[in-house]
Amino acid sequence: MTTPPPISHLVLDIEGTTCPVQFVSEVLFPYAQANLLAFLTSHQSEQPIRRLLQEVQDALLEDPSPIAVALRSQGSHGLDTLCNYLDWLIRTDRKSTPLKDLQGRIWDEGYQRGDLIAPLFGDVPRALERWQNQGMKLSVYSSGSVQAQKLLYSHTQSGDLSPVFSHWFDTRTGAKNDPESYQSIAATLQTQPEKILFISDGIAELVAAEQAGMAVIFSLRPGNPQRDSQHFRVIENFDALDFPTKKPPQGWQGRY
Repeated sequence: MTTPPPISHLVLDIEGTTCPVQFVSEVLFPYAQANLLAFLTSHQSEQPIRRLLQEVQDALLEDPSPIAVALRSQGSHGLDTLCNYLDWLIRTDRKSTPLKDLQGRIWDEGYQRGDLIAPLFGDVPRALERWQNQGMKLSVYSSGSVQAQKLLYSHTQSGDLSPVFSHWFDTRTGAKNDPESYQSIAATLQTQPEKILFISDGIAELVAAEQAGMAVIFSLRPGNPQRDSQHFRVIENFDALDFPTKKPPQGWQGRY
């Protein structure tokens, strides 16, 4: 039996892995919806926002969904129409890259005003510090934009935790259910996929990462809608996951 190479990198999902899903669905998404029109009205003349609005308009023109067809039939693609389309994308949790970018910019203002603070699971801050001290290289891969990821970890109940991460990956790297995305991550990290452990609550993501050659663990946290780990190993608390000698995690055959 071939011994797997030592794990040297951890790639972590956010929602349902390090942060409750409710914070995203019940706090961040509604905050972006409530502030979308005001934000775009204030910033629509800025070049980055004009570029993002053009990407949203392009997506609207190509979207075959009934709501997109109905919006196009109005004949106007002004700010109100684009806001209605963005609002629908938020409500249906579409993985739209320009939407994620816009949400990140809106959340930025919210974090800066003190309206938003990220409630990480209690074991996460100490685990991140412990893993870093054990020599592990930590990265984030989330469907939220890199900007949104950095904002979340910079504004937690435990303070600014963003410095512990060396790399940040979002859907611009690729879809999270595509094995090529994880191969790209390994190439960026300049290491073999077998030396990377990916932790997520998404079964399709774990399948893709495993197909790319990564070690994977299913995150089972309170409030997660996905409870069936299928064939994947399970972790419920990061306190039990250590890498004192950069060897594969102990107890691979059971729950952590």
